[in-house]
Amino acid sequence: MTQSNPLRLVYEDDELLAVHKPAGLLVHRSPIDKRETEFALQYARDLNGGQHVYPVHRLDRPTSGLLLFAKDPEVARLLGAQMMAHEIYKTYLAIVRGWPEEQGTVDYPLREEPTDRRLKGQTMAVQEAITDYVRLGISEIPYKVEGYPTSRYALIALYPRTGRRHQLRRHMKHISHPIIGDANHGRGRHNRFFAQHFGEARLFLASVGMSLTHPLTGESLVLSTAPEASFARVATAVGWETLVTEPLPLSQ
Repeated sequence: MTQSNPLRLVYEDDELLAVHKPAGLLVHRSPIDKRETEFALQYARDLNGGQHVYPVHRLDRPTSGLLLFAKDPEVARLLGAQMMAHEIYKTYLAIVRGWPEEQGTVDYPLREEPTDRRLKGQTMAVQEAITDYVRLGISEIPYKVEGYPTSRYALIALYPRTGRRHQLRRHMKHISHPIIGDANHGRGRHNRFFAQHFGEARLFLASVGMSLTHPLTGESLVLSTAPEASFARVATAVGWETLVTEPLPLSQ
């Protein structure tokens, strides 16, 4: 490829490759957009000297942050087993509407969402879904977005215990604190306000931390990354600069 690689290397050894994926980039080819020609998988392969890599987990197209690949199919299988056993712990950062409680747990089952839009409307299974969250900072800005003279927002850390499709976005909607920029589960007025006022029309959800056991050495591996510039710029404008530059704990 002649263009620059949009992935930022976070960690690499003989078996693993961890990168920071920007918002807007698909991980791999998907029914979501059959016309797309660029994928994180391709760029990760370039970082691996053109050799195959195997994605260990999902990261939605509009979500930025940590993305882990295995360099070997057996390593990918071992990490997949850790993922299924809920032994890989992830930390996300999000900007949400309103002021949620200082900390809490959303234990709310979710109906499985098909990855292929052509299957939308079919009856899908309901699955257990649990998310812990911690409120990191709050802000009240002097702009009327809905029916109040000011608007309240919060920066939160999210710790999913399960890995359902769009779990974090759907759980925050469920407790009436939707993630800003979420076109499917958010509030349009607040999304448009952030896009117009701050100049960033994106989903404010970022994968910033991951803890796992190295599949071959058995050692604990902790990965972390700062949110990308577009996220950090808005967080700084709202007053949370130090909160998005310091590493977050990997569990509630």
